[in-house]
Amino acid sequence: MFPVTMGFGMQSRTKTCFTLLIPLFVALSQAQAQSPPKLPAPRDMGLDAPSIAGDPFVGPREANLAPPVTMKIPEGVDEGETLLPINLPSAFMLSDARPLIIDAAKAAEIVAAAQLLKANVLWLPNIYAGIDYFRHDGLYPSSQGAPVFNNRAALTMGPGVSAIFATTDAIYEPLAARQLLRARQMGVQAAKNDALMDVAVTYFNVQQARGRMAGAMDTVARAKELLRRVTVLSKDLVAPIESDRARTILAEQEEVLVKAKEDWQVAAADLARLLRLNPAARITPTEPPHMALFLIAPSQEVDSLIPLGLTNRPELAASQAIVQATLTRLKQERMRPLIPSLVLQGNSGANGNSSPLIGGSAAAGNIGDIQWGSRFDVNAVALWELKNFGAGNRALIREREGQRLQANVELFMTQDRVAAEVAQAHAQLRSGKERVRIADGGLREALINYEGNLKGMSETTRFGDLLVLINRPQEVVASLQQLDTAYQAYFKSVQDYNRAQFRLFRAMGYPAEALACKKLLDAPVEVDTSRPYDLPPVTALPWANNMIQPAPALRSR
Repeated sequence: MFPVTMGFGMQSRTKTCFTLLIPLFVALSQAQAQSPPKLPAPRDMGLDAPSIAGDPFVGPREANLAPPVTMKIPEGVDEGETLLPINLPSAFMLSDARPLIIDAAKAAEIVAAAQLLKANVLWLPNIYAGIDYFRHDGLYPSSQGAPVFNNRAALTMGPGVSAIFATTDAIYEPLAARQLLRARQMGVQAAKNDALMDVAVTYFNVQQARGRMAGAMDTVARAKELLRRVTVLSKDLVAPIESDRARTILAEQEEVLVKAKEDWQVAAADLARLLRLNPAARITPTEPPHMALFLIAPSQEVDSLIPLGLTNRPELAASQAIVQATLTRLKQERMRPLIPSLVLQGNSGANGNSSPLIGGSAAAGNIGDIQWGSRFDVNAVALWELKNFGAGNRALIREREGQRLQANVELFMTQDRVAAEVAQAHAQLRSGKERVRIADGGLREALINYEGNLKGMSETTRFGDLLVLINRPQEVVASLQQLDTAYQAYFKSVQDYNRAQFRLFRAMGYPAEALACKKLLDAPVEVDTSRPYDLPPVTALPWANNMIQPAPALRSR
């Protein structure tokens, strides 16, 4: 069992958490010619009428979203099926800890941290320790050209160094790697935001299926009652075919009920996948399926929301960091011909040849006359290099320039995508709010229409010498079909409104952690997070956390 707890109600904690909603990314803010607008906290955005009653963040609408009739939401589970109770606060907390999309982003961050560490140590040479032995027997050419017959040997034991690196890489690679690490850090935040939105959308899919099933249960019960009444009336007041019509509508509603149960199972399995819960269990939210949430007011103008999204989205900060990395590497290639490469190595081979060993104990001489002593040799070289007479350097510069252009295009595409997502989610939110109002009234009218037609079917009037029903059964059947359609539209519109709230919340760049500061409808419940066929968790490298945040003096690079 995985206990999920959360504290609420502390003003100091709320104030601290809301500071997360100020523009998060300093690099993006400094790039603005003017200071960016302050990101308002969602709690401060008032929802214009009709508003959600009760808590300003989340809760069922008492006035406009309450169901027209009191319905007991059926469990809709088979006997012996495992239930997994969960509520929205628990799902939010698990969305920050369990989704694999966050683990994948953190793994990419660890890789980037390791690459930064590797770039920071390019200045350091390789260290060796070993033994160099040489022996010669027989003919050997002398410096005068005459052959010499001798037998000799040499031995060197000691440490050595070898460093052959481009100074340009040692200067610029850490700068580029630091920007790439920044991009991966922003990628982790983006993954958390995406995971929160995915969990919320899937959670509301489950709620929509449960609401659809509740409506189907109600229409099935009404269809059975209708069939009973029509069967009684078919003895003398209605034609037998009306009984067949009632049986048909009952079969249709039972099929709708079965499909709603299937949709619940499918959506619950999808939510279990995202939260990595038991896939065999039926996830059962504890909130009613008509619950509506409040995060951002639909009355907010889209022109004021788009700049907030462009300021705060971590995807944009990541793209800007990648652009800075490409600029660094472009400068690196331009400076490469001007900055020498360095070569540092030993020169104490046993026979005078180049060797990584710089010295130590040495022995040399003719066989049988070996003399011991010490030796130290080092060779340092500074080299300027033009690759392929300079044509290779020019090609590398053009390649880096192309990569810079690609990164700029990606940045512009991300900006356009963020603006479009804000505009789309805002339109969905406004439409969802209006649809909820219309669907609420439509469901009430459908219930009134059905009850009126059902009552009329039980009343008779005389038409000449004939006793006829005021309303025929087929009119009641038509009103029942309209009621089923109204139920479907009602629960879909409520959950579309909820999904639009979270899409806009994510599109504007609000951090997922901000929801931990909200006063939710219920306290988090204890959730069983065990999985029957789970792999052991991946353990991060112990040194990775020390590399995630760059040094303060280097953050502005």
